[in-house]
Amino acid sequence: MKHLMKGNDALAEAAVRAGCRLFAGYPITPQSEILEYLSWRLPQAGGQFVQTESEIAGINMIIGGAATGQRVMTSSSGPGFSLKQEGISYLASIELPAVIVDVARFGIGLGDVTVGQGDYFQATKGGGHGGYFIPVYAPASIQENADLVVKAFDTAEKYRTPVIILTDASIGQMCGSLNLPEVRDLKRDRFDWALGGPGERPAYGRKLTDRSYTDFPGGEYIGHIRERSELMVKNEQLWEEVEAADAEVLLVSYGISSRVCKEAVKMARNEGLKLGLIRPIALWPFPTRAFAQYNGKVKGYMSVEMVSIPQMAQDVFIASRGSSPVYALATGNDIAVSENIIENVKAILAGEKEEF
Repeated sequence: MKHLMKGNDALAEAAVRAGCRLFAGYPITPQSEILEYLSWRLPQAGGQFVQTESEIAGINMIIGGAATGQRVMTSSSGPGFSLKQEGISYLASIELPAVIVDVARFGIGLGDVTVGQGDYFQATKGGGHGGYFIPVYAPASIQENADLVVKAFDTAEKYRTPVIILTDASIGQMCGSLNLPEVRDLKRDRFDWALGGPGERPAYGRKLTDRSYTDFPGGEYIGHIRERSELMVKNEQLWEEVEAADAEVLLVSYGISSRVCKEAVKMARNEGLKLGLIRPIALWPFPTRAFAQYNGKVKGYMSVEMVSIPQMAQDVFIASRGSSPVYALATGNDIAVSENIIENVKAILAGEKEEF
């Protein structure tokens, strides 16, 4: 059955259907509809909604909920996402599953309430201290806003890790049709590591820090963290390819920018240009396997991002392993335009565009 919803509402409804029963967060444009929706929907589903006094309070409240085995979520944008970084690093340290949504907007510092994709580094490079990586999913449609939040909860529990949904203002604010996921009814005590309350079974739960570095003898913690990261890199790369098999130039883009890139590929093909697209769906682990089959065969990759200074282009450069040139098209706070993308591709083929 198809439903007509706004992107933020679709994400919120999918979270409830995925079994989320605690949301704690603070309003900030362009993600406030998530709070609005969950303020009535979560209590209706038997869950708890808390509008917190700050973004810092929101991330710390879900740490407590995650420790009990509950599916938990918080959301923010831009500067609010920055404020959550210490809490996210604690979730990563004590290995608790949680979903953090960032509906990205444009600008440095406070930024501006306009579309943008400037949170790539912060989301994919471990925004807190200490050195860690956690999965990051980048929806490019209202349907994926719903589908990927369900996947995020599953991945979070599979690896006992926080997971980030890095969507953007355009995807969050647009309206469209989608199929909503099935409703899940999950028991909170299904994990042997979850903490229990008074009167619950004695074996239910160990100390909260049961997998932090203080509980691993010698250097075992370092090996444990490294092994978990390697497993995610091996098993969780996720991407989409469009007309890539015979492409001379491959665009690389995510979120709203990737939607325009798909149009550009279609337009270019109509002109006889062999243009294709690699769309990372998981931004971390970055889909390096997608590039391996084209490295040395294409005349160039071009990263298309709605940023002032290219960010994802660095990961594209690493994935290319120096075997194919890498170019960047940073569109600032303007959504990419298909004709401009094609002009840049023609410049690449003519040897007139500077490499990244």
